Amino acid sequence: MKQKIHIIGGGTVSHIRSHLALAAPAYGATARKLVEICNAYSGKYEVNVHLTRMANGGQGILDTPEDIGKLVTTFVEDPLTKIVFFNPAMVDYRGSVLVDGLPTESGKYASRLHSRKESPVIQLEPNVKVLSTIRKERKDIYLIGFKTTTGVSTDEQYLAGLHLLKESSSNLVLANDTKTRLNMIITPEEARYHVTNDRDEVLRNLVDIAYLRSDLHFTRSTVVPGDMVHWQSGQVPASVREVVDYCIAQGAYKPFRGVTAGHFAIRVDRNTFLTSRRKTDFNQMDKGGLVKVVTNGENEVIAYGGKPSVGGQSQRIVFGDHPQYNAIVHFHCPIREGSRVPYVSQRAYECGSHECGKNTSNGLRDFDGLAAVYLENHGPNIVFDAVKENARDVIQFIERNFDLRGKTGGSVSLGMY
Repeated sequence: MKQKIHIIGGGTVSHIRSHLALAAPAYGATARKLVEICNAYSGKYEVNVHLTRMANGGQGILDTPEDIGKLVTTFVEDPLTKIVFFNPAMVDYRGSVLVDGLPTESGKYASRLHSRKESPVIQLEPNVKVLSTIRKERKDIYLIGFKTTTGVSTDEQYLAGLHLLKESSSNLVLANDTKTRLNMIITPEEARYHVTNDRDEVLRNLVDIAYLRSDLHFTRSTVVPGDMVHWQSGQVPASVREVVDYCIAQGAYKPFRGVTAGHFAIRVDRNTFLTSRRKTDFNQMDKGGLVKVVTNGENEVIAYGGKPSVGGQSQRIVFGDHPQYNAIVHFHCPIREGSRVPYVSQRAYECGSHECGKNTSNGLRDFDGLAAVYLENHGPNIVFDAVKENARDVIQFIERNFDLRGKTGGSVSLGMY
């Protein structure tokens, strides 16, 4: 049986009374276009569209956010679900009429209000974020979210989409602004692709990236009890610590939602390495430390004391393919003009996948004792021998080739949107 794509579109309502409701208007144009593109793209998947009553001429059973939540539950329970384009306009709030300051029962069949007698006060409360429930138990579902802004700057639009992507664990977010008509595709590695006012163009590329990335391979780590390796431990080569500390001091690791992107690692032996810890702020290394990882082939990863870096698979693959090196440093910073470090495209690869690791490893080029590659719209990987290579030489190479004060994708220092 074919795996399934599910596309949800249209507006939703939140009933206060039979004649009164909150609404998020949308009429399904994007969902219909996505169906058209997916059907023309490949017969690989079974494509299913789910339009709300607002988008479907009043037909069907999808009307409220709760209805969407029930539908999503069926996706999660179906092992054939592969890709979800979550494009309904979800009402962010539910409303209750206050009587003597207290909320009363609300709903489609609650007591009718009388406009000749009453000027009701309505209290709003946030609805459950259905999008965030999809990948909570099904990390294998490839999830595309959508974020709408109105009249904000390009960077604010990017940040709004990035917040949604991170909080919902989405694989992609399409952010569009209803006033400027600007669209952009945002990825987990904090990149933005296809920034354009052409809606059809961005939707075609959204489907293309989803098809490419949904077939990637990931290995989930098994976390077992164990102690973190302190950053000042003798197990951490002084040269690696000096290089990473320099990058930190120069602002290479910029926190977003309290977490910094990038990674670094030290190989201990053929199957063991120390890596940066996932979902931490590298600017506070003395409060955390490194995770010891032991691998058994490509499909078994044991981590001691905490989750390893998302880039752990890249580290494993690079160390395996290039045994002359035992240290990796990666950050999300722009490449300097005139650099000879080779570019490789990152568009088809999500960070953390086996394919991203091979792409990184295959792209490395030697530079007098160390090697480097630049993942386009992402950032560089620099690998070196922590025993033979002088830290100052690595730092000088980094400064010649990369701007540690900038960030690929865009600034994340504008605060919450």
